[in-house]
Amino acid sequence: MQKGNIGVTTENIFPVIKKFLYSDHEIFLREIVSNAIDATQKLKTLYEKGEFKGELGTLGVKVTLGDSTLTVSDNGIGLTAEEIDKYINQIALSGATDFLEKYKDTANSIIGHFGLGFYSAFMVSKKVEIVTKSYKEDAKAIKWSCDGSPEYTITDAERQERGTDIIMYIDDDSKEFLEETRIANILNKYCRFLPVPIAFGKKKEWKEGKQVETDEDNIINDTTPLWTRKPSELKDEDYKEFYRTLYPMSDEPLFWIHLNVDFPFHLTGILYFPKVKSNLDLQKNKIQLYCNQVYVTDEVEGIVPDFLTLMHGVIDSPDIPLNVSRSYLQSDSNVKKISTYISKKVSDRLQSIFKNNRNEFEEKWNDLKIFIHYGMLTEEDFYDKANKYALLQDTEGKKYTYEEYKTLVSAEQTDKEGNLIYLYSGNKEKEYSFIEAATSKGYNVLLMDGQLDVALISLLERKFEKTRFTRVDSDVVDNLIVKEEQKASSLSQNSRDILCGLFQSQLPQMEKKEFYVQVHALGENSAPVTITQAEYMRRMKEMAAIQPGMSFYGEMPDMYNVLLNEEHPIVKRILENAETECSDSLQPIENELAGLEARRQALNEMSKDKKIEDIPQNEKDDLADTEKKIADAKSQKEAILAQYAASNNQVRQLIDITLLQNNMLSGEALSNFVKRSIDMMK
Repeated sequence: MQKGNIGVTTENIFPVIKKFLYSDHEIFLREIVSNAIDATQKLKTLYEKGEFKGELGTLGVKVTLGDSTLTVSDNGIGLTAEEIDKYINQIALSGATDFLEKYKDTANSIIGHFGLGFYSAFMVSKKVEIVTKSYKEDAKAIKWSCDGSPEYTITDAERQERGTDIIMYIDDDSKEFLEETRIANILNKYCRFLPVPIAFGKKKEWKEGKQVETDEDNIINDTTPLWTRKPSELKDEDYKEFYRTLYPMSDEPLFWIHLNVDFPFHLTGILYFPKVKSNLDLQKNKIQLYCNQVYVTDEVEGIVPDFLTLMHGVIDSPDIPLNVSRSYLQSDSNVKKISTYISKKVSDRLQSIFKNNRNEFEEKWNDLKIFIHYGMLTEEDFYDKANKYALLQDTEGKKYTYEEYKTLVSAEQTDKEGNLIYLYSGNKEKEYSFIEAATSKGYNVLLMDGQLDVALISLLERKFEKTRFTRVDSDVVDNLIVKEEQKASSLSQNSRDILCGLFQSQLPQMEKKEFYVQVHALGENSAPVTITQAEYMRRMKEMAAIQPGMSFYGEMPDMYNVLLNEEHPIVKRILENAETECSDSLQPIENELAGLEARRQALNEMSKDKKIEDIPQNEKDDLADTEKKIADAKSQKEAILAQYAASNNQVRQLIDITLLQNNMLSGEALSNFVKRSIDMMK
């Protein structure tokens, strides 16, 4: 019997291992099973090199639950007493590291590079035993035992066959790891694709209304998962079936990419384009990262570009550096190379589909565009490739490349300043009348209703030369693309003020909405009243919804312009009637206002070249008094116009029709509109 202390620099190593070595204690089983896989793969490598002359037999790993123990067994290379002293008693030396150095050309499937993996067993165990027998001739079976202190013992043991048992006596605070379901779930998560068969219990079958065990081992893993096989061997249905295995209950994927590269790094895998739902965040972290078929994590930021974290599938690489827990990625030049490679492969695949089967590409565009737009917004290199096959779709459902669309609209949609104006709609149904007005004028209107489209528009405005995107409801159609000087108003300022006052007074008070009335000469065939929403503020508010740093825009009210068409017969009649019927009331006020405004102008003229401290106090008081009288007179005028407008059904009707057209009429206001409409038809 041999006793000794484990070679560590502090006696506190075990509390550190128990609490801090791994962020998630269930990882211990992955590490112990991975070591067992290593042991079998090492033996297989020695056999292939001719350095092991014995019989390989059926290599495998077995996980067994006892009353208080969890055992992981293999029939691999085994350990001698010297190897236990070197690789177990000296923490952080790794047998796999030495082995890889010696057999680096043929031992790519050795996964235990970290030395501390075995000691993860102490996170959940009060005692751990190793019963092992080396493959070497005349080797003796030995047992290593440690109770979670630096002291260990090595004694002779009874074991006929080569291989190793790791026997973990589960601690009282970790009894969950003695539950069959818990262990099955951990094995399924981390070990379902390991390259050596892993048995856990026996297969079960239904018999006489209950499940009973058979004599057949329950193999929990697929030793040759799809990404390890050659693409030439696989059919489309194989890829779809593997996707269903990875993501049960998911919709069928759009496309997939089979990755396989040996230089300058090793990488295999299959990436799928899923049908992405509306919420970006919920779709992330669906790519599973493996290291030689050992599951590591599904947090792959840093391995793939951010926009590709929307993809699903598997990446397997021994060249991605991991820390001691294999849970977090470290910075490394290989990671950048792998990220660039994956991005290029995705772009090449999309380009190939577009070039060889554009119809299929267009059919799946609405599902694909979120990947492409996200990539274009976040990766400059990806934009440079994707802008050749990214599509724009118009409100009629036709799709164009960026270059095709520019050619289509250049002649009709260039303004007098030489800017190319791309008209778009964010909602085909709500903006129907605006779309109809634009298309009847010969314009084409894009449909930009994706969740990233508002950000994409800003990007394209930066990328496209002398190009501006304008939503089709941001102004009346004649103002969307200004090709000549606009027609001046024929009304006097006073008449415009009366019109504005009439309509402004009858606009409803709505929470977080503000209305500004303007008068324009739009032609007698254009609508009498139109509500538009200015492009800049609306776009800023939409950007605020997806960019937290712009949230202050989201708190601002929606601002709408109410455009009165002074040339429409109804508006003309309303103005004429108001001027006639309110003349006696308004004339004295307008005369007073004219005098007051003349007085204000004279006072401002007197002080325009003076510093504020040089203006006599009596002039300051006179100006303040004049300003107050002007404000009071305007209030009186507004009150007279409001009183008149309240009794004018045509003013109220025009406002309500326009609000209804913009989905802003509901409740009592809608009910009143319906009653008024009926009354006006009597």
